[in-house]
Amino acid sequence: MTKAFLSFFLGCTLCSSVNSQEFENFFIDKTLRVDYLFTGDKKNQYVVLDELKSFDGWAGRRKHLDELPLAGNGQITVRDKETGVVIYKNSFSSLFQEWLGEAESATLSKGYENTFLMPFPKKEALVTADLFNARQEISASFTHTVNPDDILIRSTGVKNITPYKYLMNNGSPDKCIDVVIMAEGYTESEMDTFYRDAQKACDAIFTHSPFKENKHHFNVLAVASESADSGVSIPRKNEWKSTAVSSHFDTSYSDRYLTSSSVKDIHDLLAGIPYEHIIILANTDTYGGGGIYNSFTLTTAHHSMFEPVVVHEFGHSFGGLADEYAYTDAPSPLYPYDVEPWEQNITTMTDFANKWKDMIPGGVSVPTKVTKENNNSCEEVGAYEGAGYSMKGIYRPTPDCRMRTNEAKAFCPVCQRALQRLIDFYTK
Repeated sequence: MTKAFLSFFLGCTLCSSVNSQEFENFFIDKTLRVDYLFTGDKKNQYVVLDELKSFDGWAGRRKHLDELPLAGNGQITVRDKETGVVIYKNSFSSLFQEWLGEAESATLSKGYENTFLMPFPKKEALVTADLFNARQEISASFTHTVNPDDILIRSTGVKNITPYKYLMNNGSPDKCIDVVIMAEGYTESEMDTFYRDAQKACDAIFTHSPFKENKHHFNVLAVASESADSGVSIPRKNEWKSTAVSSHFDTSYSDRYLTSSSVKDIHDLLAGIPYEHIIILANTDTYGGGGIYNSFTLTTAHHSMFEPVVVHEFGHSFGGLADEYAYTDAPSPLYPYDVEPWEQNITTMTDFANKWKDMIPGGVSVPTKVTKENNNSCEEVGAYEGAGYSMKGIYRPTPDCRMRTNEAKAFCPVCQRALQRLIDFYTK
């Protein structure tokens, strides 16, 4: 195992006693859904418990339970209360943490919904939610006890399941990575259009490596979540729609940033359906989208760039990949120059040996120059300055990549390796 591969698990606290245990020793085949509110401002952040829910079946991983696939901007840790042994971990990012990088967070407090799924414990467990700042320090931490016999854990039955159908079915949920594609802004009469759009999104993702080589590890379901109105909200035009998950453009006053703050509604609509990763298609031709690691992808379905954008955003939400484009010489508030990002496809050179240094051919200089000859290359691995929104001090693996432009033909080799490691983590 290479040192670079070991770096993939940075931030993990491995516990050999749990690695030797089976899923059945700690959990039952059931899902615990935990709804939190992340609240506060730039100076002070808090995690607050909202509600606990449960439903039958666990679609997540049953191995590597006490390991992290990536460090993320936040982590969920579940411990057996009696012994203190870590029995489950996962990582995530959140819209709340992105908002903390905005100027208004210095003068305004806000709250954001966040929902996490975890296997249902057999015995009392301690669940800890940690948020990290841009320096990867804990900025908020909250621990609570989950009693599996708690009568106030709301059981979600199988009544009124949102209609859905499989676009790709390669096995039982416990053996595959389960991705749902949800309808947003499609009325009842537009569901045939949605199913076609969902198939188009599915096809776009699985024509890209390494997804196409790993199709047999995935299930993809199209979920016909119906909206009262057609289209989605565009606040700058004073257009507000009644839609399934209340998505809108102009998130943080950015025209093309399309997200939803109604995270509980998203998960309510998925009750009774096996799922791990979420893609939401918006019934609009206005350009935009967004992808948040282990939260959701949301993208417009009828713009000419729909296919490359949905793949790019899935790179964020599934793969935890960073944006490789840059538009300012100023430092990004998300990526201090003296801290190595946890995302696998950008570096500040603070710990480059544990990124993709091993993938750079001999004779290639670091930093690496973009030339007229290699300007559009997604293959020539080096360390090219300009990534993570900043033109200076942050580097990307290749001149172009699916995580950099819509015109790029593929994920670069570094992104492909990172995605392959994630797929292996979930399935092997």
